[in-house]
Parts: sequence; C-alpha cells; structure tokens
Amino acid sequence: MPHATRPGDLLGDRYRLVDLLTESGGGRFWRAHDRILERHVAVHVIAAGDERAPALMAAARRSATVLDRRMLRVLDAEVTDEVCYVVNEWGWGTSLDIVVTGTGPLGPRRAAWLVAEVADSLALAHEAGVAHGRLNPENVLIDRAGGIRIIGLCVDAALHGVTDVATEQAIETDVEDLAGLLYCAITTKWAGPSRSIVAAAPCVNGEALRPRQVRAGVPRPLDALCDDVLHHTAAGDRHRETSELEVSARGIAEFLSEFVGDGTGMPEALLAATPDVLPDEEQVVLPPVPELRPHLADEPPEPIGTRTVVAGLPVVAAGPPTSAADGRAEPGRPGSAGPAGAAEPGDADDITEDRPTEAGVPIFGDDDDVSWLQRRTTPAPPPPPFVDPPERPLFAPAPAAGEPVRVPRAGTRTSGSGQEFWPWDTGTGAPVTTGTTLATVEDEPVPGRTFLRLATMIAAVVVLVLAVVVAVNLGRGKNVLGGEPDPAPSPSPSATTGAARLDGAVLTGLTATGFDPQGASDDDGAENDSTAPNAVDGDPDTTWTTLTYNDQLGPPPGLKTGVGLLLDLGGERTVTDVDLTLDGAPTAVSLYVSNGVPEGVADLDPVAEGTAEAARLSLPTVSRGAGVRGTHLVVWLTSLPRVDGRFRGSVAEVVVRGE
Repeated sequence: MPHATRPGDLLGDRYRLVDLLTESGGGRFWRAHDRILERHVAVHVIAAGDERAPALMAAARRSATVLDRRMLRVLDAEVTDEVCYVVNEWGWGTSLDIVVTGTGPLGPRRAAWLVAEVADSLALAHEAGVAHGRLNPENVLIDRAGGIRIIGLCVDAALHGVTDVATEQAIETDVEDLAGLLYCAITTKWAGPSRSIVAAAPCVNGEALRPRQVRAGVPRPLDALCDDVLHHTAAGDRHRETSELEVSARGIAEFLSEFVGDGTGMPEALLAATPDVLPDEEQVVLPPVPELRPHLADEPPEPIGTRTVVAGLPVVAAGPPTSAADGRAEPGRPGSAGPAGAAEPGDADDITEDRPTEAGVPIFGDDDDVSWLQRRTTPAPPPPPFVDPPERPLFAPAPAAGEPVRVPRAGTRTSGSGQEFWPWDTGTGAPVTTGTTLATVEDEPVPGRTFLRLATMIAAVVVLVLAVVVAVNLGRGKNVLGGEPDPAPSPSPSATTGAARLDGAVLTGLTATGFDPQGASDDDGAENDSTAPNAVDGDPDTTWTTLTYNDQLGPPPGLKTGVGLLLDLGGERTVTDVDLTLDGAPTAVSLYVSNGVPEGVADLDPVAEGTAEAARLSLPTVSRGAGVRGTHLVVWLTSLPRVDGRFRGSVAEVVVRGE
C-alpha cells in the first residue's frame, strides 16, 4: 500500500493521518484530522486491490442508513487507484474491555443500563435490516459524559471478512453478542460468538458457565437472561424470570430497562466506574506563526505608515519616516530637523553602520504624547575597570628581633604574667611591653543562666522523689501509683482447640437451616439448605458445606462478609458454649444469639469469636457464667479455607451447651 502508510499522509486532499491506532490483516485504523471541518475523524484504510474493498464500501453505504446518536456515523468513503478508505465520526471514550480489565466488573444496575442502551440502539439498526456483525467489548465506548457510543457498525465486520450483515444470521449473532456484553460487564469474561481480546468465559462441555457460577452475587434475572440467550434455550424451557422474554435486541432492551427502573444518575455512576484515561482537552490547532527576522540598518527605509503585523500587534517599521506632502523630515521623528530629533554631525555615518537598530520605536507618554527612540550619536562609555582587591598575606610577618611572636589587640585582656594573649595580632597595633597588664574587660553575666541552673536542680529533685515513691509502692505490693493491683486476668472468650469441653449440658432438639442474608434469596437452596440438618444430626461423617467462591469472604474483592447456619433452639434457652467440628482450616467463626429469626448480623453483637486452625473449635460465650439467652443461634463463617484454589467452608457438627 504505497499511500496512507505514515502519519502526515493526506487522503482525498482532506484527511491528514495523525495516529496509527491498530493494524491487522492488511487493514489500518487511523486517527485523522479533517482539514476542511477542523475535527478529528477515524479512518479505516485497506489497499484498493484488497478483496474486501467491495464489501467495505457496501458496508459503509449500509451503515450510513442508520441514524442514532449512539452510533459513530460513517462520514465519507472512497476508492482511489491505490487505497480504499472509510471515514467515521471520532469519539472520545473508554471501551468496555478497558473498563472491566482496569476496574473490575460493573455493578448489576450499571451493567444492565449499559447493555440496555446498546440494545436499544441496535434495535433501530435491526428494524432497518442492518446488523453490526461484530459487537464485542472493544466496540462499545463510555464517553466523557457517561453515555454509550457504538463503533464500527457494519464496517468492522466487513474488515474481518463478514461479507453480508443484512441476514437473519447476522442479526441473531448481534443478539447473542448483547448477552455476551452483559456477561462481560458483570463477570469480566467474554462469552459472545464474536471474537474479543477479553478473556474467554470458562466452559463445560463446550458451553459457557452461567454468570452466577463465575461470580457470586449476580442477580438471578441477569443470570437467567445470559443463560437463555447464549445457550439458545427454547421458550418453554426458559427460567421463570425470562419466560416472557422476546429474544431480540428490542426485547433485551425492554427487559433490562425494567430491571434498572429509574435510570436517573446512571451515566454519572457509569462514568465514575471507568478508569481515568481520557485526555482533559481536545487538541487545539494553532495557525502558523510567520517567520520573523531582525531589521538591519542598511535596509532601505519604508514609507510612513508602513506596518508589519505580528501576532495581532502593529509594529512601526524602523527607519526615518518622511512627510508625504513635501518630503521633509517631520519634527519629533528620527532624522528630523525639529527640536525633538535634531540631527547631529556624523549621523549619516551612524545610520549606514551595519548593525541592528532600535531607532524608530515609538515611546508613549502619560498624556498620549508619542516620541521616537533616537539613534546614539556617540558610543556608550565603557564600564569602569575592575579594581583589584587588596593583597592579604597568607602568613603573619616574622617579628623583629627582640619582639614577642604574638601581641594582643587593643582592648583585650591578658593574664597578670603577660604570657597569654587572645586574639592574636600580627604586630600592626600599638606596641605592648611583656608583663604589662591591659585594662580588664568585665565579664557580663549570661541572661537566664541562673534560672536554668535552678530549674535543673528542681527537676533532679522531683525525679528522685518520684523514684523513691515508686520503689516504696512496689515494695508494699501496690501498683506504681499506690493503688491496689489489678486482679489476674480471667480467661478470654477466644477460641480454644482440641478436645477440651466447658461446663453445661448439651442442648437437644435443634434444627438448622442455611443463613445467607447477603446473597440472592430464592427457593433454590443458594447455600445448600438441603444439607444444613447434617450439622446437628450427631453424625460427624455428614457435613454441610457452603458454595464455592472465587474470592475470600470479607471486603472487596469479596462479595459477602460471611455465610453460615441458623440454629433454632426450640424456645428461649441459655447458651454457655458451642463446640464445632469443621472440615478444613483455617475457618473464622462468629456466634450470635437472638430472640426471633434475625434478618442479618449487622445489628447483632457477637457473643463469641474465634478461628479454627484444626478440625475442632470450642467457643465459650462472653457471659460464660450466666450464659446468653435467646431463641436462635447464628454460626457465622467470616473466613473460608482454600480448596483447589477457591474458597469453601464445611461444618460437620455443631454441639450447643447450656440449659
């Protein structure tokens, strides 16, 4: 492809290529600049002899028939002797594949609103008999305002070998891709029929797993929609949530809009979930700056009124202007004969001097008076010469014969013997006879020195007294301050492992059910309710297990803070301690006692907490002596052991002691 191979090339004398975005299969996708309308555009370019060229032009014509604000429109298309190119509207945004890989899955309502917008736009295209043909996460943008923009209607499919996007098969592929977009938004995995760079969804027997099997907490209506559309479930075999669903773009849009409800604020919420990768401002193209060069004195003077405009500011050209009437020099101007600019002898030589000049620049006064900068007639005086600093000897001069080596400066004191002098002088001061005592300078007291000494002494006495008091108190068996010592700490209600048992009779007649207030409550036994009685049947070989999770419980990425069992005590009873037999470790457990069936544990205070590092765990309640009274006991698992790279908890037996 001789042309359109480098940034800066021009297509159709209009579109200048700026950035090469992608290149595959002999086709190139550019960001270009429209020189006529001064805007960014997207350009798909292939060679004119490419076998896809006819299909690409047909796809461009078909795409131009669909008018929707969410579709990036086809603006132009042309085949030249060398290239075939299609020009699309340019959109700033973040594609869905970047969102899910950068910030993780979207929330259920955000994901449903996004796919509902795409489905509604695609329904208009399907009603016109046009399919997208390649609706993957890379072709769905979230723009600066949180709106949805769809890229490459028909055109992207033609570039990837799809020759006809007006068939029923292409429309069915779009519908499956819509379910794949919803699957991707809530699980970060791709399950649609079109190809995508997003990681593929896990499959069993050639079919993608349901979203709830990939990520916990997916609402059942969204899970059922993906399962029915992707697996081509017949109308009679669908989930009850989608039994009335019309498998089409319009049907999916209406179903998801009903799930979302009031969509107010959804664009802003969706924009907040996207990574910050958009540029703050669009590129601004500035006009070219004219080439500037200095004005030389030997250039011919320009007529009066001649001006050169640079960046919108008029600058009067240098040179002595003349009058248009009689050719005489005007007063107040350079070279004029008037008082303000009287010429001096030798000016002609100065004017012909070959050097840059500032003569002719206007000077504006306070009263709107204008004068003109004059040329120097005499050279500027040279700067004053540098004055050498005075010489200073590196060493003191040798003393004369019989003189002391060092003598004091005037005003300093010496010892009575006359043998100590400071500071030393080089002998340039007044002569001093050895043994002569100079006037003694009285020492001035340092301010605050007496107070500092007094404060130090007081602090030392205080520290000594405190040390004596502490020693006496400790010797009498008291604490440091002289009070009674704290009693020995009682055993904490923390977990104890092993075969140890606390006081209290074993409570019988208990019934157990799964307790999952933070999950999707339905009648399918989300936390294996059918096996919950195994935890209180007295047989440690039978167990109750939680679901298997990809992430640990707790704060994100965990979707729940815990799951567990709800034990009905058969009436109001006292609980003193609970023994647990677990399958797998470590497992963190909290116990809650309530009067009546609780809706959750957020409003309850734990009566015991602990972590099982082995198969056995005994948890005494906080009020071990009196116990805790209630009708129901919640065994709440807050941390699950790892099983085959995932997380699953298992309880073999729960023994409750009390009365």
